Amino acid sequence: MGIEFPKGFLFGSATSSYQIEGAATEDGKEDSIWDVFCREPGKIVNGDDGLVACEHYHRYPEDVKLLADLGMNTYRFSVSWPRVMHADGSVNPKGMDFYSRLVDELLAHDIAPWLTLYHWDLPAALPGGWTNRATAERFVDYALAMHDRLGDRVRTWTTLNEPWCSSFLSYSAGVHAPGWTDPVAAIKAAHHLLLAHGWTVQALRVADPDASLGITLNFTPSYPASDSPEDVDVARRVDATANRFFIEPIAHGHYPEDALEDLAGLWPSDLVQDGDLAAISTPIDVLGVNYYTTNVFRAAGPGDAPSGPTPHPSAPDAVQVMRDLPLTAMGWEVDPDGLRRLLVWLHTTYTGATGTGLVITENGAAYDDVADENGFVDDQDRVEYLRGHLTAVHQAIEEGADVRGYLAWSLMDNFEWAEGYAKRFGVVRVDAEQRRIPKASAHWFADLARTGTIG
Repeated sequence: MGIEFPKGFLFGSATSSYQIEGAATEDGKEDSIWDVFCREPGKIVNGDDGLVACEHYHRYPEDVKLLADLGMNTYRFSVSWPRVMHADGSVNPKGMDFYSRLVDELLAHDIAPWLTLYHWDLPAALPGGWTNRATAERFVDYALAMHDRLGDRVRTWTTLNEPWCSSFLSYSAGVHAPGWTDPVAAIKAAHHLLLAHGWTVQALRVADPDASLGITLNFTPSYPASDSPEDVDVARRVDATANRFFIEPIAHGHYPEDALEDLAGLWPSDLVQDGDLAAISTPIDVLGVNYYTTNVFRAAGPGDAPSGPTPHPSAPDAVQVMRDLPLTAMGWEVDPDGLRRLLVWLHTTYTGATGTGLVITENGAAYDDVADENGFVDDQDRVEYLRGHLTAVHQAIEEGADVRGYLAWSLMDNFEWAEGYAKRFGVVRVDAEQRRIPKASAHWFADLARTGTIG
């Protein structure tokens, strides 16, 4: 007997603008911080960039047909802010036209468009980036401009994708654009990202009371390697910035008290202004959940080398302990049950009481795909990854978690940020000639999407 998902459960996939669109200088598009970052020597594996990517800007009809052929009913994409808005704040009509055509194409194939306003490609022209409070104000203007153009057809709006990455990874660890290594800047960026989210939800709620509004957060559950006080504390400190720093103010209207204590020496005294937390905690309809793995940590000892810039500024002494689990090509441990536990925890602690739905907006794996002479990839490792995690989602639903959909990351192989094109997450292979070739995992997922059942 198969595992059957509830009627109306969403099955789809997700991408992001910079990772697939290409056309980086066409039709009035201006630089994003990732365009700039990719020009810096040594920042991206193999010196790769997003200038061409998957040519989705020109091949979107083919890609939408691919979604339909794979039985997907939902497609989460992101908008490139510097493609649709000029540095002076005016609208770029040609950029807007692209997303309007994309939405029309999706609707023509009975695929619900799920729009993410920000998936990291911040306009490079904005002074100070997310360290500047004014960027949050500009974000609201941009969001309203997008809604003015697409609000009649797009019913699900996500403000931000993984603000942890675009703050702590980008401004503290330095591995993502703009590549800063300043933990104080990361804290400022994190707060301003959340402020942009809150202000935008308020503005869109007024403009469109019936729209489904939310945010996507990434979660990497953190566990101690032992019950020693040192290991327990270091895992808690990582958890505070990795998992609770963003969900707590959104759901409960305040930052985690332990995170504030951990970061006391770094937190700017004038950062949070009157009304900020009330805006950030404006109710949302859906919480997007991105999950890839769990981590186990121990506290560093005398023999451990000092760490460099870290995305967890309150836990520079955290040392990851690898377990006897399979690994993806990213070196991430495969832990499907971690997803079940995460979803139950989110529902019980944050979203269940308010009726906020949970949707897996990213889950997937990079593997060292080997194509046959026809370009086909028999990626049974990815099939098993998807099967295991979707089974975990179903188990969470059975335990009471209000999970409403699963969007696989990603539709196709693409630009994997600092890893360039070296890591492949797609269920569809993209080769050097830009051919789209569904892998075994795509066929497996298509069967699930059509039937709603894991056989």
